[in-house]
Amino acid sequence: MPVRMIEELRETTGVAVRMTSLAAAVALAVLITISFLCAAAFVYVLQTYGLIEACLTGAAIFFVLAVIGVVVYAVRKSQLRRAARENAKSTLQTALADPMVVAAGLQAVRAIGVKRLVPLLAVGGLALGLLASRSSSHEAPAE
Repeated sequence: MPVRMIEELRETTGVAVRMTSLAAAVALAVLITISFLCAAAFVYVLQTYGLIEACLTGAAIFFVLAVIGVVVYAVRKSQLRRAARENAKSTLQTALADPMVVAAGLQAVRAIGVKRLVPLLAVGGLALGLLASRSSSHEAPAE
């Protein structure tokens, strides 16, 4: 059984290394392609309009690429933040709906007693409210 697990690990690692090297080769080819396209655009604009226009065209192309990158980054970060919030909510709901958690809570109430538990719950609720208001005030609308 351990030999089988080691073989599976070796096989999946080999596949991952091959896929990573393939992705690196493709990324390098795309980078070289973009470089030659930019050089061709620069030479064309240089011959047609002049040096200053060619430099400004190159700067504009790279500026547009940078803006696209920033927009993609911001959208992805927003999606990750939204997914993390939804995951945290579902985890809390799942934990509170678990019968073992409810049984442990009932046992704690029996062991501590209701008269002692009410002030503890009040302090806990206050702390939870302060924590919730603090975490919502620290969230930035957009970065």
